Amino acid sequence: MTQGFDPARLDRIPAFLTAKYVDSGRLPHAATLVSRRGEVVHRSCIGDARPGAALKEDAIFRIASMTKPITSVALMMLLEEGKVALSDPLVKFCPEFRDTGVFVAGGGNMPFVTRPVTQPIRIIDLLRHTAGLTYSFQERTPVDAAYRKTRIDDFDADYTMDGFIGALAKIPLQFEPGAHWNYSMATDVLGAVIERVESKPFAAVLNERIFTPLGMKDTGFQVPADQQHRLTDCYIFDPAEKMKLFDSGDRSRWAKARSFHSGGGGLVSTLADYHRFCLMLLGGGTLDGVRIISRKTLALMTANHLVGGGDLTQHSVGVFSEDDNAGIGFGLGFAVTLDPARAGIPASAGDFYWGGMFSTGFFVDPVEEICMVFMTQLMPSSTYPVRRQVKTLVHAALDD
Repeated sequence: MTQGFDPARLDRIPAFLTAKYVDSGRLPHAATLVSRRGEVVHRSCIGDARPGAALKEDAIFRIASMTKPITSVALMMLLEEGKVALSDPLVKFCPEFRDTGVFVAGGGNMPFVTRPVTQPIRIIDLLRHTAGLTYSFQERTPVDAAYRKTRIDDFDADYTMDGFIGALAKIPLQFEPGAHWNYSMATDVLGAVIERVESKPFAAVLNERIFTPLGMKDTGFQVPADQQHRLTDCYIFDPAEKMKLFDSGDRSRWAKARSFHSGGGGLVSTLADYHRFCLMLLGGGTLDGVRIISRKTLALMTANHLVGGGDLTQHSVGVFSEDDNAGIGFGLGFAVTLDPARAGIPASAGDFYWGGMFSTGFFVDPVEEICMVFMTQLMPSSTYPVRRQVKTLVHAALDD
């Protein structure tokens, strides 16, 4: 056994992923890293990074919304320095939102009818997705449709940070700030707040405050030309073909310079790099003698901040309100397990996690001192329940 794990049971992870997903053509590849008490106990890479090229441990992946916890930590570092407070209104940093109202009617070919907000968007609303913002892929309301029409969350939009904020502020809010939970572009707005508070590019802030101190040398918004050979192909689910190429590693949009850096989903990273970030979180905000945030700040981030308590099934008004989120709360940048019994999965109350649209995911379990990072490249992440299955396999391998 290694750190209380049964190695034979850990070996079930790649065996399951191979038989269920990779050999069947459901996923192009899968990489998994598991550690306990800081020691790596399992690392596996299966499938091809690109056709005919086996996936390697140093492969670079598009991590999409696994960017959000990193952006959220960066914001909380500014909070620790007194530069921002959770109660601060967004308009303090982004005055473009001063006249943004709440949707009442209209949309499509009709002008929007809005009403003034009764309380402003606050920084805490951005961190916990209660700001009234949304994503175009929700496809539920005229507000979602306006996001699609303006391409406000499009991968290839050529916004600057200021242009993004200006355009987003022209679209009504889905609901009154603080009233509901809706997965949204709120973390992208946090990136703008960070940029304006620090008076330097958002990407530079992440490099200086998180990536360089933690040794996350392969994490960023652009893959350097001399490292592009490590970037995997990325796919989108197709009902007939199972997988259709979405972004080629050798001709990737992530290899090009961008005018807008998405705090909600723009980063690439590796198993090892994101594991470093997870180890910092498991360590209460510190790793290898480098403190990123305090343990009290991290405790605040991993508490349930849904208004009035409860879980996501009670508060979510978007596509993240399905039954899988029973027993799950949301903190400041992370989902938090409140009740494993209601969640229906082996876990620890108090573990925290998130994933990305290309089916990547991670969790940190402070009770069992476990970190797990899972990487693959298939969109959307709702195609298969693979992340829940991997989490189950990890906990099933405990033998102490």
